[in-house]
Amino acid sequence: MSIFEIMMLICFGISWPISIYKSYKSRSTGGKSVVFLYIVSVGYVAGILHKIFYYYDGVIIFYIFNLLMVLIDTALYYRNRGLERQEI
Repeated sequence: MSIFEIMMLICFGISWPISIYKSYKSRSTGGKSVVFLYIVSVGYVAGILHKIFYYYDGVIIFYIFNLLMVLIDTALYYRNRGLERQEI
């Protein structure tokens, strides 16, 4: 278990609740890139798979938690896109 890996995941993890909150409140896709969200999701999945197949330890929880937050933000993106289309 690497303290540096944990620190990285915690720092990234702190940003997702803020992004989720802003997405929820703004009801807008402005400033949000769904491609970026997918790329980050793939990165977290890769981290999870690495932990499963090569070096399983407790850090996998941070990867899973962060992935769930990115998926929530992605779902909010699609909700907001739908809301924007209704306004047109």
